[in-house]
Amino acid sequence: MSNADKTAEKTLVTVATYNEIENLPRLVEEIFQHAAGVDILVVDDNSPDGTGQWCDEKAAEDPRVHCLHRQGKLGLGTATIAAMRYGIEQGYKYVLNMDADFSHHPRYLPDLLAAMEPKDAPPVDIMIGSRYVPGGGVEGWPLKRHLMSQGVNLYARWFLGLKPKDCSGAFRCYRTEMLAKLDFDAVRSRGYSFQEEILWHLKRLGARFGETPIIFADRQHGASKIDSREAVGALWIIFTMGLRNLLPR
Repeated sequence: MSNADKTAEKTLVTVATYNEIENLPRLVEEIFQHAAGVDILVVDDNSPDGTGQWCDEKAAEDPRVHCLHRQGKLGLGTATIAAMRYGIEQGYKYVLNMDADFSHHPRYLPDLLAAMEPKDAPPVDIMIGSRYVPGGGVEGWPLKRHLMSQGVNLYARWFLGLKPKDCSGAFRCYRTEMLAKLDFDAVRSRGYSFQEEILWHLKRLGARFGETPIIFADRQHGASKIDSREAVGALWIIFTMGLRNLLPR
């Protein structure tokens, strides 16, 4: 089997980082503990805390680890798109996105991968690690954040006609063959509305969605990247996409 054929059978786990040196070394170790056959791509936005340097050192000793360095903090959406493009160009079968802060625990990786090819149903194009299906949940959130998350999901499902119960979660496995059909230049979101927008574009391409339960745990180390201005901007982008659903022209 050629190297290209071997890559085509593999999963690329992608992690966008900015100042995650407290989490990334342990995260990489646990990813390989639960899914030894995957490759890892770290997309680092020039972290001043040395995250990118650590990644380069790790990649030099482990060929399963790859690093993509960007010049500055350019947004979660563009980091995820860069990772998706890399997965397409390198011929991976799946691209699996997760956060760097252990809110998405690597123990769920086998469940997401297995659910892509269910035994009693057609293959899935996007499998979401879901907080809002039976067996899923959230740990460590105040009531305000629970309400905000539930509200954003209801808003997105209503405006965009999305079926998944967790439209805003970032723990997802994508079939690369489906991602290759996307026009990434048409994606407007740079921040947190990216998760809803990418589902909307994939839905319009006829993608099949699935959800498997996860317990989302609030970060224990490092600083949260959530910005209130980005949150408001995300709601506006979802609203304008909803108008496009009503008025396709």
